[in-house]
Amino acid sequence: MDKLNRVSYALLVALSLIALLAVLSGYLQPPQADEGTAAHIFQLAIVLLVPVILVFLATSDWIRTLQSVRRMFLPVSALILAFGALYYLEHVR
Repeated sequence: MDKLNRVSYALLVALSLIALLAVLSGYLQPPQADEGTAAHIFQLAIVLLVPVILVFLATSDWIRTLQSVRRMFLPVSALILAFGALYYLEHVR
């Protein structure tokens, strides 16, 4: 169970950072009329995050709640930044 939790955490971090990098890559390109490859990568990363989060939460040791919650800081921060940057990219820029 612990190994599955470590793998799901690694996937959680990786997919969150992939989503963030996909959005940030949009700032390096001129505005486009249609979605590009980065938009599809972002969408896939977000869809894949749902089962990974569920596995992570199901396999976490909830006796040590603070440790489990603290481990969520990096992926949640990356997702907040990704969605914030996406909003700015879509509505402001």
